[in-house]
Order: sequence, then structure tokens, then C-alpha cells
Amino acid sequence: MIKNAHIHFNDLGTPVANDFDDVYFSNDDGLAESHYVFYQQNNIESRLQNHDREHFVIAETGFGTGLNFLNAWQQFYDHLQCPQVQSQQPNTVQRLHFISFEKYPLSVNDLRQALQAWPSLSHLSAQLVSHYPINLTGCHRLEFANGLVVLDLYFGDVLECINSMSYPQSGLVDAWFLDGFAPSKNPDMWQQSVFNAMVDISRSNATLATFTAAGFVRRGLIEAGFSMQKAKGFGRKREMLVGTLAQANSKQSAPAYFEHHFSPLTNVAVIGGGIASSCILYSLAKRGIPSHLFCQDKQPAMGASHNVQGAIYPHLQAKNSPHSELFAHSFLYAKRLYNQLLNNGFLFDHQWCGVLQHAVKKPLAERHQNLADKQLWPEQLMRNVTADEGDVIAGVKTGYSGVFFEQGGWVNPPQLVSAMLDAAQQLNEFESLFNCHIEQLNKQPDGWYLTTQKQTFGPFSDVIICAGEHSDAFAQTKTLPIVGVRGQVSHVQASTQSRKLKTVLCHKGYFTPAYLDHHCMGATFEKNSKSREVTEQDNHTNREQLLSFYSNTEFATSLGDISSAKAAVRCSFIDHLPMAGEWVEQTDYTHAFANLRLGKRYQYQALKKPQQGLHIFTGFGARALCSAPLSAEHLISSLNNEPRPLSERVSQAIHPGRFIVRDLIRNKI
Repeated sequence: MIKNAHIHFNDLGTPVANDFDDVYFSNDDGLAESHYVFYQQNNIESRLQNHDREHFVIAETGFGTGLNFLNAWQQFYDHLQCPQVQSQQPNTVQRLHFISFEKYPLSVNDLRQALQAWPSLSHLSAQLVSHYPINLTGCHRLEFANGLVVLDLYFGDVLECINSMSYPQSGLVDAWFLDGFAPSKNPDMWQQSVFNAMVDISRSNATLATFTAAGFVRRGLIEAGFSMQKAKGFGRKREMLVGTLAQANSKQSAPAYFEHHFSPLTNVAVIGGGIASSCILYSLAKRGIPSHLFCQDKQPAMGASHNVQGAIYPHLQAKNSPHSELFAHSFLYAKRLYNQLLNNGFLFDHQWCGVLQHAVKKPLAERHQNLADKQLWPEQLMRNVTADEGDVIAGVKTGYSGVFFEQGGWVNPPQLVSAMLDAAQQLNEFESLFNCHIEQLNKQPDGWYLTTQKQTFGPFSDVIICAGEHSDAFAQTKTLPIVGVRGQVSHVQASTQSRKLKTVLCHKGYFTPAYLDHHCMGATFEKNSKSREVTEQDNHTNREQLLSFYSNTEFATSLGDISSAKAAVRCSFIDHLPMAGEWVEQTDYTHAFANLRLGKRYQYQALKKPQQGLHIFTGFGARALCSAPLSAEHLISSLNNEPRPLSERVSQAIHPGRFIVRDLIRNKI
């Protein structure tokens, strides 16, 4: 588990690391030093005016107080006011992406105190503090100014973090801030393996700057591939180092069969109308990418996203699996996004009241104890509670111990989907077509065409299918191995006792606090069914399930009548993970990667990619509220040749080719 840095503040108010006996920034003028050493010596100001992409990527090796990031953010704001940017002239950078690594992050209170030294940055530092993540290993994607500025803040050892990243052959980073405590005091960071890893994720002509002029640092960076030279240092420091990488080394994180290929994304068709499609549209809108929404229903969120209350919390295991990593980081990202929507005036009913997962059976109690024993997850994310503690949290007597997700709660999914679509529309207008049932997809030389019984739309550079259980309805996707699970949620009238409930309860199903004088109670679980018919039998099952666990409680036994219900089909896959990426054709894969049948991981053939530009984004089951926003960012980032927020192992775990690759390795196809 990540531990906070132990620091103190010296007589000048400068933070000092106890373990390294070094200051976080200069006692003289840390902001001026940061600007000179890192921003000016990387020549970023002029590069933002003439760049080969609309986004510019800076990476640094030590986040510390975030001063370097805040300065770069402020300078980028100034850049956005330039006439060339305002008129969106070619080669001008429109978005700033900052990647930073920190093994020992400051606590939020120490960060807040440290940044008080820079009142000129207070309007930015307040936003950073409000978004600052909890101590969870891995990448935290923080977004500011509606995505114009993105900070991927990695908590963990810099080498381990870079080695975990998902990145393409062409690299990601345009400029490096090689920062951190002095090489003599922090030798673990200033090592050859780190320099080599930096090159792996750098683009051709990437630059670097560092305050140190140590010979072993210069020689190590030269060995890694940088051309190095000395420059005038800042203030009393006589010299510093700057460098350039002439050519990216063409290394990539994924094997060919799990690679994400870039796509033009000049005009994107999105098929679906629920939380998944709204997340995709929002990610596209932040980047100014034109899009169209096609939905077969009369309005948004009439499928699996139509429940009145949906619980949101991470599904965690007692091991740091790709599954747990995905849901832990996805939950935190979703929570930041939803709060940002609310702060921007896009409203939806919700309660961040926490989610209490009760140990209603012995195996669950054992699982919860195992979670506590492993201590993998920060307490701010989840913590074990006794029966008495749980009852205080819940506000009702239950008698069960459990796990409490204090940052969780519930939202109204249809209202959330509408808020997401409205927010996307405000950022970049798009056309929405409802009662529009797309029956065919056809790829032509000039792009993709979508056809209904009466009309054809197109051409589109890309099509993203977010249609839940209907995602296999097209000729191209009929082999999509969807597992449809029908579920019915009942709306039961609240009682005097049940209105005391203060948090979402999870047992085998879930039970929400009163909303509109009703509770959501459910849900049933019926595999391989696509029926949306509401049945009285399922209402009876939901009530009986609740009473089977809470028969001795006043809140459950005093409930009124079931006044309504909703049924929907959850779209999932057999590994309980979503699918996000370009759709793959099995015959194309079996030809290109036939050697996998022989146990070989080399001598592959080139993919023909007959479905290039067709992407799948579905399979979120009952957890789209938690996992869809970050997965959407990962997909659009990958297609748009940007840094990706999910690690390589998670990227492979949700790749559309994963089941074909598995069957090739097992020699089943």
C-alpha cells in the first residue's frame, strides 16, 4: 500500500522530506526555478505554437507538491489566449497532458499547506487539492477545464509505473521534467533502468531537462539514447542538463494481438442510448471530435440504465488483479467526473451516502476478513466494520458486519445519462437521433454507413457500438459472446422505520435509502434471457430475498406494497469484464496469429483488419456506473493516440480479441 511522505516545514515554510533530507523546491524561488529549469529549457512555449498533434505531453519523474504541473498549467492557460489558438490554426496545441510519478505522495493537508507559498497559483492549486487522489497504487486520471488539461498522476515507484503503462510504438511523451530529490539522496530513482524506460515511452524529438549536472546522470541518459548537453543552471547552480531523443525506439507495451491501433476519429457514429454511450460521447466532446448518437428507443436510458436508483461502488478482490485494479480506479474516476458534472450545473438526483456490503453468509464474512487481512486497499476506498459499527452507519438495526465503501452511494441513472449528454452537447454539439433502429453497418471506401429500414447515414470514420445486449445484432458482430442476464428491480413503499436507512445495503442483491418515498429492491438474476417483461413472481422473489436476510429487522418487515418495477437485460461476458476496443474478426485473427496454437509468440502475419473503424464498448453488466467512464477514456485515448489511463494488463483484460487469443493458445480454434 502507498505510504505518504513524512515531511516537515523549515523556517522559510519550505517542505522538507524527512527520509531524504532534501527540500521539495528551492528556498529562494521555487516557482522561478521550476519555470526556468523545466519549462523554458524544454522550449515548451514555442513548441505549443508548432506541434504535430493537438495535444502536448509532458512527463515528470517526481510530482512532489505539484509545482511543476501547476506552472505548466498556468503557462498553458496563457497559451490558450494566443490568437493562433483562438482561431484554431493548424499545428497549435489545444490540450495539455501531464504525466507524473510519485512513490511517496504528500498527504492532502501537507499539499495544501505547501502550495500556500504560491498565492499567484491559488486558483489552480485549489482545484488540484480538490481532485487530489487517495493513496491507491496506479494511475489517477485528473481532469481540469473540461478536459483541456489532464493530469495522469501515478502513485508508485517510477520504474514499476512506466513498466505497467499501456503505450504504442510511436511513444507518448514530448518533454520530460527529470525531477526528484537530489541523485545523491535518492539513487533508486536516478538509475539506468529508469532512463531506459523513459525512452520506451518517448516520442521522436522528445526533450528533457533536469536541475542536476551529475556525470553519471548525463552518461546514463546518453546510454539510454538521449543526446545530452549542459546548460546554465538557475540561480546559484552553475550548470544543469538538457537533452533530446532523436528517434523513438519503436517499443510498445502490448503484443501484436492486444495492440490498440490509432483511428482518425473525424466523424464518429455512436450506437446506443445508455450510460456507456453517454460516456463515449462525453469523451469525444472533450476533444472536440464530431459525433452522432443513434438510439432505437424514444429517449435515453431506456435499457439497462433505466433504474430509478443505481448503486455505485467498486467490486474489489483480496488480490491486486486486473479486475480489482479496473474497478478501483474506475470508481474513483467516475466519482470525480460525476461531482464535476454537478459542480458545472448538470444535475441528477443522487446521494453519496456510502454503500454497506453485509456479510449475510459465512463465505462473505470470510471474504471480508480476507480483504482486511491483505490490506491492499486504502481505508478511504473500503474498510471493514463490525455489526455495531455497520448499524450506526446504516441508521437501522441489521446485526451484520460488513465492508463499507464510504465514497459510494446511489445515482438516478436516467438523469445521469441526460446530464452527461447535455454536458457533452455543451462542449461540442452533436446530433441525436432517437426511435432510430440501425439494422445494418456497411463499410465503403469513404467510410462506414448506417442503415435503417428507410434511411442511410454516413459516411463515418468510425462506429462505436454501445448497444448493450443488442451489440451482437449486426452481421459484423454476430459472434460477440454476450451473456445476457435479465434482472428485475422492485420499487417498494417506504415505512417509518425504513426511512431511517442512511446508506445503500448490499446482500445478495441491493436495497437503497428511500427516494420519492420508495426503495429500490432487487435484483433478480436470470441468465440467457432478453425479456424486459415485468412479472409479479420477480417482485415476490425480490421481497423474499430481502426478508431471507433481514427477517428480524423492523426496516424490512415494515415495508409497504410494491408499486412498480423495472426489468432489463444486463450485458456481460463470461469473465465479468467489459469490452473496449476495435472489433476483431476471428478469421483475420486466426490467420495472423496462427503460431499461438504452437506456443509461439513470434512470426505473426499482418492483420488485414476488414472491420477497421468499428469498435465495441459494452459488457459492463450491472457496473457501468462505476466502470464505463474510465473505460471510455481509455478507448478514446487509445484511438486518438493519447496517453492511456488504464495499465497494459487491464487494457489486455478488456480487449475485444481476448477470447479469440485464449482459444488460439488453447488450440480450440
